[in-house]
Amino acid sequence: MRDVELADIQGNILRGYNQPHFRYVYYRVGDPAQGQAFLARLVPSITTAQPWRDGKPSWTLNVAFTIRGLFAMGLPREVLATFPIEFREGMRERADILVDRGESAPAQWEPPWDGEGVHCWVGISANHPSERDRRYEWVEQQRSAFPAIERVGMQDAGKLTIDGQLSPKEHFGYTDGIGNPSIDGVPGRKTAGGGKIAPRGDGWQPIAPGEFLLGYGDEAGEISPTPRPVRFFRNGTFMVFRKLEQRVAAFRRYAAEEGARYPGGVEQFKAKLVGRWPDGTPVELSPDQPDPSIANDPSRNLDFTYGGDPLGARCPMGAHIRRANPRDATGFGGLLSNRHRIIRRGVMFGDWLPEGAEDDGGRGLLFIAFNASIERQFEFVQQQWMNFGNDFCLGNDRDPLIGHRDGRGDKLVIQGDGNGRTPWITSPMPAFVVTKGGDYFFMPSLSGLRLLANAEAELNPEAF
Repeated sequence: MRDVELADIQGNILRGYNQPHFRYVYYRVGDPAQGQAFLARLVPSITTAQPWRDGKPSWTLNVAFTIRGLFAMGLPREVLATFPIEFREGMRERADILVDRGESAPAQWEPPWDGEGVHCWVGISANHPSERDRRYEWVEQQRSAFPAIERVGMQDAGKLTIDGQLSPKEHFGYTDGIGNPSIDGVPGRKTAGGGKIAPRGDGWQPIAPGEFLLGYGDEAGEISPTPRPVRFFRNGTFMVFRKLEQRVAAFRRYAAEEGARYPGGVEQFKAKLVGRWPDGTPVELSPDQPDPSIANDPSRNLDFTYGGDPLGARCPMGAHIRRANPRDATGFGGLLSNRHRIIRRGVMFGDWLPEGAEDDGGRGLLFIAFNASIERQFEFVQQQWMNFGNDFCLGNDRDPLIGHRDGRGDKLVIQGDGNGRTPWITSPMPAFVVTKGGDYFFMPSLSGLRLLANAEAELNPEAF
């Protein structure tokens, strides 16, 4: 297989930046010529997937567009029509598939995700707030030359500060960023458990790049379906962006009440919900207590399967991480799971909630996922694995953390462990996560961005 063209791929897709400070800026484009001129100024500063020669840069910059944004940028209708239907419809129109209902319904979304939504997403990360602010001011300076480009919102995010220290944890208190796939053709260490199970079950192999990038072979041995013209789409990807409010006080209260009844206590109960202990130790490898020797060892904290735990005695069938990536739990040596992997690059917004404080709606996750097929990957995971239980023999039960709640009384079954403990069923769960907005974006390659910046000449129907 040929190497992945790192110099033409936007950064943060294949390699997480792991910067402490982020700012996402949202724009609408009122004139194609001005939109193209604005983009042309940004392109030379876009961060690529090339390895960093002198260590991590002090800042990064990336850009992506919704279907409405590409139209506003002057992309011909003939090109727009070749995009997959889920991207053309956008996240609002796919709300029923995503089970964004009730409090999470698009009618309840926050600006700028209500109404006309967003055309262009600009992502900035930095090693210091002042560096983030400087880069943002530079972007805004470029925009100021084009009155038809309107900034409609922005969101700061990044690592949480807990007890005065930057932390890898998310708002519910669990170490985040574990479990992204290893990708074939991409340099860097391939972590055991980060890819797919080898055909004979005797190790791990990286996932085909076509699962995440357009124009490459995927896990079916085929070139991932690529819209036309190929030169615009190759090395691009689809980005799912969702603003998810986390109800931390509700989670803590529920865990404390249920954990007081659960034989293993509060901390083990929470670990059974998530599938990991707060430090990242997988429950499948250490069901009774966290194990720092596993949690702090990248070669071990992903190196497990569920085939030896078919009933969920160690890690419950409905635990969050088992639903998100069932590995071999769906049978066929993990082949089914391999077609539904995503790359996650989410970051936290809002401050850490002090113990005893009540929810105020000010914190959560800016969820970002990259995939070659939104429908087959993100939407499948969200609908079938997070909000339905049939693949796990759980009927209509939903994910304990991010599953939609509609008053049906969703629960989690914690199986007995064979040592005298009988199965234990939780009380009905309230909503811990609510969708506040989002959309589907296309993140073009560097070549694609240059073409888009000159769309009238380069991407007219006669050019392909």
